[in-house]
Amino acid sequence: MSRIGKLPINIPTGVTVTVSNENLVTVKGPKGELTQEVNPDIKINVEGAEVTVTRPSDAKEYRSLHGLYRALIQNMVIGVSEGYRKELELVGVGYRASNQGQVLELSLGYTHAIFLQLPKEIKLETKSERNKNPLIILESCDKQLIGQVCAKIRSFRKPEPYKGKGIRFVGEQIRRKSGKAAGK
Repeated sequence: MSRIGKLPINIPTGVTVTVSNENLVTVKGPKGELTQEVNPDIKINVEGAEVTVTRPSDAKEYRSLHGLYRALIQNMVIGVSEGYRKELELVGVGYRASNQGQVLELSLGYTHAIFLQLPKEIKLETKSERNKNPLIILESCDKQLIGQVCAKIRSFRKPEPYKGKGIRFVGEQIRRKSGKAAGK
C-alpha cells in the first residue's frame, strides 16, 4: 500500500467535500471552492469528517495515482480552510515591485519594466520599505496555481550564485560561489 495514499484526510469544520459522477471532487470552504477530476477507477469515500482514497488493484498505474489523488485532495482541503501564502523578495540594487490591482509591475534591471497579469484567484500585495528588499506577497486557496505563478515571477530574474541578486523566496538559502579572485 502507498503510505501516503492509505492515510485518511481529516475534514475541518466549515469545509464540505462532495464527490459527483464518481470522478469529480469538489471542496468548499471559507476561503473558496476547488474542483479536481479523478480517474474513475480510483474510489473516493466521504464518511463523516474523513475522506479515504482506495484503488482497485496493485497495478503500477493505480499505485502511482493512489498517492497522487490523496495528496491533491489534501492540498485542496488545506487551501479552502487555511489558504496558502508565498513571499518573494527582490534582491538587487534598483529592483522594484508595485501593483495596480491584479497587474504586477517589476523593475529588474532590464531596459523595460515587466508587467504580469495575475489570475483573479490570487491576492497580490507588494511592500517596499526603506533599507529593506521589496516583497511580493501572494495568497490563494489553490496550491498549484500559486506555485505556478511564483515560478513565473522567479523566472524573470533567478538568484545568481556570485552576488545573490535576483528574485527568491523569503528565507531561501542561495549557494554562493567565491568567484575567480578567490582562486589566486
